[in-house]
Amino acid sequence: MPNLFVTATGTDLGKTHVAAALVRELVRRGRPVDVLKPVLSGFDDPAASDAGRLLEALGRPLSELDRISPLRFSAPLAPPSAARAEDRSLMAEDLIALCRDRMDQDALLLIEGAGGVMSPLAEDATNLDIIAALGTPVLLVTGSYLGAISHALTAIVALRSRDVSIAAIVVSESEGEPPPLDEILNGLARFAPGIAVFIAPRRESFDASPLADAL
Repeated sequence: MPNLFVTATGTDLGKTHVAAALVRELVRRGRPVDVLKPVLSGFDDPAASDAGRLLEALGRPLSELDRISPLRFSAPLAPPSAARAEDRSLMAEDLIALCRDRMDQDALLLIEGAGGVMSPLAEDATNLDIIAALGTPVLLVTGSYLGAISHALTAIVALRSRDVSIAAIVVSESEGEPPPLDEILNGLARFAPGIAVFIAPRRESFDASPLADAL
């Protein structure tokens, strides 16, 4: 699997948490891996940003920020809105070209989107539109909150409507007092048979080896 698009059922559910842990595990195994966070809004602290965390997982310096996250915006808004706030615009054809330029390599490329499957990623495209155009399999991240199963199943329907392959689902532990992770995992296994489901506890670096084994 040369490329993988990391998306989610919503915003702030742990895409970077999951992607960084997976990258660390692949690096540990000596497997060639690279990352791309093409669009990043709400950017202020380079090291603490999603791109900074992915670079840290790769073992690469912050000086490579432009390489892995070339389109960064200050406003904590959906990417097209954050771009407009800086008198810039994001168009699907530009994002698709940017991703394709990085996809032709020997390493497994993890492309991390912004927000959920149906969140706007450009003026004229959602994450799903970009994923479908790229033809990449998806790693779908969901939370463990009440209602997460419904949101994950809805995302699966949307992805399948565009013939997108789902490599795996990761249940990222929600903050607070959510239902047990296993409850969400078992529910998804029951209602989405045929898709591998994994759990990601909310700690700095969980064991991503089972997920890496499946890719």
